[in-house]
Amino acid sequence: MPKMKTHRGAAKRFKKTGAGNIKRSKAYHSHLLGGKTPKRKMNLRKGTLVSKADAPKVAKLIPYM
Repeated sequence: MPKMKTHRGAAKRFKKTGAGNIKRSKAYHSHLLGGKTPKRKMNLRKGTLVSKADAPKVAKLIPYM
């Protein structure tokens, strides 16, 4: 059987944690920041986990990470 290929776009956006969860960064922090409050921008800096519903789909895209 051939090896599965890693989806390179997903590999740049997601990482696996030690416990096997998948980390992601939050959206809405790349532009149009002037209208957002400092508190909101500060919270957008933090990472979060992929939802349980989406985790199996994302895990297929990054099989070797």
